[in-house]
Amino acid sequence: MGIGEKAKNLGEIAEGKAKEVMGKVFGDTQTERKGKAEQLKGKMKHAMEKGRHPFKH
Repeated sequence: MGIGEKAKNLGEIAEGKAKEVMGKVFGDTQTERKGKAEQLKGKMKHAMEKGRHPFKH
């Protein structure tokens, strides 16, 4: 996993968390759900990259 991809995935997770918190604060369930979805997307990408790495030779 390249450092750029790792940073991008972690940034996506952080951005999703920020949206989720904003949605909770303002009572906007749609923004909250979008934030949770973004977090999940970032975590899945991160896990895929992490899983792929050991098999590269």
